[in-house]
Amino acid sequence: MEHPAIRVVIVEDDPDWLRGLHSYLQKEPDIEVVGQASSGEAAVELLEKTEADVVLMDVMMSDSPEGLWAAAEIVKCSGARVVMLSSMEEKEIIFEAFKAGAVDYMVKSNFTEIPQTIRSAYANRSSIHPSVAAQMREEFRRLKQLEHEVRVRELKNLLTPTEIQVLDLIEKGHTQTQIADKFVVSIRTIKVHVGNILKKLGGKSSKEAAQKAKDMGIL
Repeated sequence: MEHPAIRVVIVEDDPDWLRGLHSYLQKEPDIEVVGQASSGEAAVELLEKTEADVVLMDVMMSDSPEGLWAAAEIVKCSGARVVMLSSMEEKEIIFEAFKAGAVDYMVKSNFTEIPQTIRSAYANRSSIHPSVAAQMREEFRRLKQLEHEVRVRELKNLLTPTEIQVLDLIEKGHTQTQIADKFVVSIRTIKVHVGNILKKLGGKSSKEAAQKAKDMGIL
């Protein structure tokens, strides 16, 4: 009985590399390239419409590691297994790739090994044993969540109760004058609070800081 070909999507912003890899993979009888994208966003959109088994994802696109973000999105929203491709072997990036949920990481110069890596990913045999890989990814995700919770707690502890109230009112659309009236203090006092908030949370404006606080779950 013939096995169906492994459906592969290539995400790569270098057109020459994309062409080369595409024609190299097409020579493999059990691999079929079903789509390609040249940015993280396009890749996520493509995966919402296209059934793929394995995604080859370039880490660096448009001079930023947007492949990591796209990999995390694809892992969340599809059953495809993501193999990260990079021109460098940086520990930091490898760690982030697995944290995003990738099953394997390859340096582009080893391109002759890519077909075999695709088969392994498809057969659920990443170079790390699948059961270990699953635990490792779970652990990474847990650490990421923990990191986020610690950061929220730290920021929350940095802010005084009054600053949190001020932020909450800004987020609800009150002006600084309205907040000053509410607290029965001068506008100058509110401006000092806002200045302190911006120092602690970052952001160009009080609205931006309030939005950040809301997104992080501080409010």
